[in-house]
Amino acid sequence: MSLLVRSLEQFRPHHEELRQRLIKVFAALVISSGLSYLFSEDIARFFMEPLFAASPYLDHLVYTNLPEAFLSYLKLSLLVGIVISFPFILFQIWMFISPGLRSNEKKFAVTVVFWATLLFGTGAVFALFGVLPRMLLYFMSYAGENLEPLPKFGKYLTFVARTILAFGLSFEIPFLMVMAGKAGFVQASYFRSKRLYFYGAIIFLAFLLTAGDFMATGLLAVPLFFLYEAGIFLTALFGKKKAGVMQ
Repeated sequence: MSLLVRSLEQFRPHHEELRQRLIKVFAALVISSGLSYLFSEDIARFFMEPLFAASPYLDHLVYTNLPEAFLSYLKLSLLVGIVISFPFILFQIWMFISPGLRSNEKKFAVTVVFWATLLFGTGAVFALFGVLPRMLLYFMSYAGENLEPLPKFGKYLTFVARTILAFGLSFEIPFLMVMAGKAGFVQASYFRSKRLYFYGAIIFLAFLLTAGDFMATGLLAVPLFFLYEAGIFLTALFGKKKAGVMQ
């Protein structure tokens, strides 16, 4: 019992620091989401522009449930608030864990955070400006005089957010492959020999991330194939050779 009490006493300073940092993270989320809500209509209009540009038959969205518009603006503001406060959240996590890390571990952690954030941002930008307009152009090509599109406001924003998130997460694939290689778990030859299995997994992952949309699955899977091949090249370039690793 005394050992447990001593352990709790030793952890108390860390518990207090964790509580303070969680409060700061929560406050940052509330402030950034609140500010985003003030501009939520402008932000929503920015996301709707690719849809309107994809079809001459569409110049507005609809909502069928009374709270739908309010809840959609609220979710959009929260999503933008998370993105805005993400660097601050990473900083708070870093400040909490860095005192317990060695100097080489600190450098490695900074590298991991930097490249993971950069790749996620690259994937999100690629989805927003590269993939989404072409995807919407294809979907809206079915509209005509006898077929009027009536996209729902909330559903459309969810579709955009899901697409951006899917591409952002998927762009982490080469980074994870290189990290596995640098850690000595696998070599590039392993990824080459299992290429067909990983391609099947990529298609399945793309299908899940796009909620079963076959067109979106194809648009996501093809770039992932190239990213996988890039991951093989970078793993061979930067990977660490160790005895006993998967080859």
